[in-house]
Amino acid sequence: MARSQIVLALAASLLIVLSTVNILHRTPSRNGQHPLEIPYTQNTTVKTPGVDGHVSALSLTGGDTYLVGVGKADVTGPVVEINFMGYADPNQLGSGVRQRLYSRAFIIGSTEVPEDRFAYLVLDTQSGDTAVRNGILEALQEKGGDFAKLYGNQNIAVTGTHSHSGPGAWLNYLLPQITSRGFHKPSYQAIVDGAVASIVRAHESLAKGHLSVGTIDVLDANINRSPYAYLANPAEEREKYDHDVDKTMTVLRFTHTTDDGEKDIGTLNWFPVHGTSMLGNNTLVTGDNKGVAASLFEKSTGNTDFVAGFSQANVGDTSPNVLGAYCEYGDEAGELCDFKTSLCGNKTQPCHGRGPYWGRHDAGTASNFEIGRRQFAAARELFDNSTSAAWTPVNGQMVRSLHHFVDLSTFSFDLPNGTLVHTCPAAMGYSFAAGTTDGPGAFDFKQAPDDPHASPFWRVIGNRVATPNDTQKACHGDKIILLDVGESDTPYQWSPNIVDVQLLRVGQLFMIVSPGEATTMAGRRWKVAVHDAAIKTASQERETSHEKPIVVLGGPANTYTHYIATSEEYSVQRYEGASTLYGPWTLDAYISLTQSYLPELFERSGHLPTLVKGPQPPIQVNVSLSFITPVVVDRAPFFKHFGGIKSDVKPLHKPGDTIFATFVGANPRNNLRLDGTFAAVEQFDYVDKVWRQVRDDGDWSLVFEWKRTSTTLGTSEVRISWETGWETGDWRGDSSPNDAHGDLLVRKGASDDLRGLYRLRYYGDAKALGGSITPFESVSGEFKIV
Repeated sequence: MARSQIVLALAASLLIVLSTVNILHRTPSRNGQHPLEIPYTQNTTVKTPGVDGHVSALSLTGGDTYLVGVGKADVTGPVVEINFMGYADPNQLGSGVRQRLYSRAFIIGSTEVPEDRFAYLVLDTQSGDTAVRNGILEALQEKGGDFAKLYGNQNIAVTGTHSHSGPGAWLNYLLPQITSRGFHKPSYQAIVDGAVASIVRAHESLAKGHLSVGTIDVLDANINRSPYAYLANPAEEREKYDHDVDKTMTVLRFTHTTDDGEKDIGTLNWFPVHGTSMLGNNTLVTGDNKGVAASLFEKSTGNTDFVAGFSQANVGDTSPNVLGAYCEYGDEAGELCDFKTSLCGNKTQPCHGRGPYWGRHDAGTASNFEIGRRQFAAARELFDNSTSAAWTPVNGQMVRSLHHFVDLSTFSFDLPNGTLVHTCPAAMGYSFAAGTTDGPGAFDFKQAPDDPHASPFWRVIGNRVATPNDTQKACHGDKIILLDVGESDTPYQWSPNIVDVQLLRVGQLFMIVSPGEATTMAGRRWKVAVHDAAIKTASQERETSHEKPIVVLGGPANTYTHYIATSEEYSVQRYEGASTLYGPWTLDAYISLTQSYLPELFERSGHLPTLVKGPQPPIQVNVSLSFITPVVVDRAPFFKHFGGIKSDVKPLHKPGDTIFATFVGANPRNNLRLDGTFAAVEQFDYVDKVWRQVRDDGDWSLVFEWKRTSTTLGTSEVRISWETGWETGDWRGDSSPNDAHGDLLVRKGASDDLRGLYRLRYYGDAKALGGSITPFESVSGEFKIV
């Protein structure tokens, strides 16, 4: 078939799907952790570091010295007219930004061997990605020098926070491109450029310092959204844990050694909770709950160079909707959804999880802020306890990383009992189309279905991709295949068969870099396996250190492989099992592979950072289809100019008010303004007689919204809103959940702090019909907060 015919056929069939369905997401141990052998903290006594970031030299020393560096850069792609990545709703198009997205880079290296280092990236994106990671590696090679020599395929981990409220259209494979109307190079390039900039900044900040690890429980920020599947795991295994999700946050603390003691430069933590606090009807870009947590932590330090990474963990079956899943309408409205199937009166769509501020009709904004604040508060509580009892120093000169590409469509291995098993080409099951309680799917597909053939429509759509043969069906076992994506390569590959297997090590700390969303129990098994294998390998290698392994899991990273469920959860075939791509032995394959590669982390001779091991995946950036309309032209209405004020601010306000103005706008896709802003609040400095910027669109309280007023004429308007209630505590309203951690933004004298003279500023860029782009600025009238 000619390419044009392929394009037309594909477009026609996909548009049918896009208009009616979403296909990715609609919308001894302690509290779930294998023994980490590190201090555990809850309700700690607070001891705050000095304002200069220094902590007692006696409290955090004792570990080995490493090269450590942190960096942060903007990765916010197009904030309007691009489909958000996560819920896979084609109608969820961006309309502005509440919070910018960032890449946070953490580099750890040996002080003796420069090549022995690794970079762990935390991006405010739905996941890592094959093409994005490849773009980062290529850009570092192009920079040359130390960047080309010291960083490469072996030692860069690209993880996502799993936010569902950022622009999409940047992923390598066709399946996630469908609802975004294809691939969009500016969306992809923003992530690549920002990630590289964060690595550069982390590299430039490298200095000798120390690392230490601590833990703290966060009991109120996540629940299990698939407890029925979790209960399929063996009872004796479940009895080892206090909860059906991991409640413990593990924190890695970075300090630089100075003449005045240890200076804090950053923290990196792992805690599992889905980035689905912002709901499927949200159209403002945010970093979801982990973006809030990171921003609050960084601002709380008073140091603009401090970097706080809130990495995802075994997130697969977790939810931030901590009040549970209820039927929102229909005959069973107000009742809990069905425990097994998450149905309400045999329908999927009425069932939805409720966050702590459910009922606000704010697209999840308040609940999102609260779940992020709870993570921040726990991390900050631990951080403020700088005593030696709260932290375990990282010891050991081994700084190692490994990375292998593995084809999981054909991988055979032995289980511990000697049984030979196989993984399969990637495929999605029927419950994949049912979605989750965080975002239900269309057509009333059931989770854990008794009748998987309920929808002839989906059989038709499924047959538009490869039709699974008997071998594929048998390989996937309990999964009734809906989309045989691993055997579909027209017009190019739909999903990955080649996956990343990556492990990082510094001293006794081991990091599993997971390409998929491991469920709670899957992550626990994986961490236990690495923990035990590390002890065994250390004994065989006669390592002299007596430190017991600390194991964390981060992801989804590098390549998005959807879910990783246990074989028992897989047999239930709820959403997570149906989205486990490579069959019932997917988790066991990852465990087998990491165990077999683990000895590389104990080798005394390091590996070349740029070495590529295994079959390389396809990079489809230059062959991906796109049906995304470019910006053609911006025009101001007759007798108006760009930036002209359409409605101005009121002159007087009180703390807690929302202050806004609207302007004649231009499409913000013309200039992404990375490391810049579309909107700002400026305050007049009466001492120096100058205006100073005090807020930008990276601040949660400042909202930039864009709306097209005429497609034909190319006109649009911008609304900038300063929601000061987020800064005074008024956002909580009359009904407030149990405030166990306090509130960062409600501080003594908050109202007094806001009093002053202000104005709003709009930064825009207009595109002429010939393609030239012209920047412009505009300011609102002045207003006072009294």
